[in-house]
Amino acid sequence: MKKQYKIALSIAGSDPSGGAGIQADLKTFSACGCYGATVIVAVVDENTVGVTDVHPIPVPFVAGQIKSVLDDIGADAIKIGMLHSSELIRTVKDTLLHYDIKNIVLDPVMVATSGDKLLQDEAINTLKTELIPYVRIITPNIPEAEILLGKKIQSQEDLPLVIKDLSFGRSVSVLLKAGHLTEDELIDVFYNAETDEIIKLRSKRIETLNTHGTGCTFSSAIAAFLSHGLPLNDAVRSAKEYMNKAIQVGSQYKIGKGHGPVHHFFDFWE
Repeated sequence: MKKQYKIALSIAGSDPSGGAGIQADLKTFSACGCYGATVIVAVVDENTVGVTDVHPIPVPFVAGQIKSVLDDIGADAIKIGMLHSSELIRTVKDTLLHYDIKNIVLDPVMVATSGDKLLQDEAINTLKTELIPYVRIITPNIPEAEILLGKKIQSQEDLPLVIKDLSFGRSVSVLLKAGHLTEDELIDVFYNAETDEIIKLRSKRIETLNTHGTGCTFSSAIAAFLSHGLPLNDAVRSAKEYMNKAIQVGSQYKIGKGHGPVHHFFDFWE
């Protein structure tokens, strides 16, 4: 009998500089032992300095890509990244409803590392009411969590207090990333809605400009480890360990004039 790959599918936008989006997702899937497939929802003109333009892919063509991949090779886990419009959000969800895939990780991309806004205002409510309750886990950073909550997050101590509010009636698990805060110790907070437990994921803050694509990479790593059959808590912990090492090793390199990428393949070469 032939061996079977663990397959992870990314539904996201592209990044020509290679540090974020589809490109980062594919690198992460490969580094974490998965066969990576992709559905491109937008072609983004960006680099390490910022986003210049976003060219959306026609929504029916996005649905066609999803069907082509899942009808043929399937997926053990799906990572969803930047979805820029309400029409696209609804189409992605409605298309996925035809497939029995539980491991769906949503990175609610709204703001790029450079500060550029990536999500249309009218799409935010659609994301909150229609897509987020459907997925297994969301991975917002602080600015994205503030948009979803409609209020500011002031300090590390706020994270455990607000994280259940992000779970939309405890229907979805939440990894709330603390990278935008300023404390020396970085404490991401994970709420497992399936077990109603809060887990703190501690790491030492690494001083580096190379943070381009960290959100894409983290969420893709979770999807990769879920595709291998890890329980949710273990998948998040393993992704956190992978992310820390990718940032640490990546901090030693210089790529571009702005926020460079992490090192996705630190286990293979440094």
